[in-house]
Amino acid sequence: MGVELHRREFLKSAALLASGAGSPAAAAPSLAVAHYKSPAAAPDAIAEEARRLTRAAIGALGGMGRFVSKGNVVWVKPNIGWDRAPEQAATSNPFVVAAVVELCFQAGAARVTVGDNSCVSPAKCFARSGIQAAAQKAGARCFFLDERKFRRMPLPGARLLQEWEIYTEAVAADRLINVFIPKSHDLARATLGMKNLMGLAGGARNRFHQNLAACVADLAGFLRPQLVVMDAVRVLAANGPTGGNLSDVRRKDTVAAGVDQVAIDACGAALMGLPPAAIGYVSEAHARGLGTMDFKALAPAALEV
Repeated sequence: MGVELHRREFLKSAALLASGAGSPAAAAPSLAVAHYKSPAAAPDAIAEEARRLTRAAIGALGGMGRFVSKGNVVWVKPNIGWDRAPEQAATSNPFVVAAVVELCFQAGAARVTVGDNSCVSPAKCFARSGIQAAAQKAGARCFFLDERKFRRMPLPGARLLQEWEIYTEAVAADRLINVFIPKSHDLARATLGMKNLMGLAGGARNRFHQNLAACVADLAGFLRPQLVVMDAVRVLAANGPTGGNLSDVRRKDTVAAGVDQVAIDACGAALMGLPPAAIGYVSEAHARGLGTMDFKALAPAALEV
């Protein structure tokens, strides 16, 4: 498995260089933030807002073709951790997820899978979040993760998780896209993109909480999504990560997309009114060189939709 993983990473790097995505001549923004200037109210209008913001943010990075090539197998990792409706902002917006899936197919993806290792009943989470229906309508496979497909893998460079159970299909995919929703969290202060990657881990994930910053950084350093999308149409400002009370939800009418997972998490922290350095795993990942939490230094492309 380790040899195959190294081979896959090599092939990914070669493909990016061949396409010009890694060359100065093809320089494009590494972070884009799209904000909706006229917040919608009706459910259908909010759904269209989510789609438009997603398309705008990814388009500002150069389009999905920068990340997905013809024939690619893509794994999209949203937050489907809880038995909550979209309005409760404990799971990713289904229409942001659907827009990502549609863009992948438009870029030539051969197959797109949407999946997460839910914290409670997957059947309830996938249905109530609206993600399963929206993803399948967009053409993706969306199913509960199969416990038999988690494999114990070495995590090179990890500080604590030298080995852990990771979902094999997500690792084997040509491209990994992380779609997270910012939420408050009692222990971590905020659930952001890198913490969302815990949904690709199996085993006793409660052990991560003994040193959450190091464990999340270990996962982020291994999985390294090629694209991260922040769904901040709504955010869960209090009583996360499960929420449930609509009074804890805030409309931000924003979607961001980026290639630096530390930077986009730092952007999400700022959106939540938190200093990025106060989020342990963001600070830890920055210190390890996985990205920068000085997201403003990247001169994010700002769009009003």
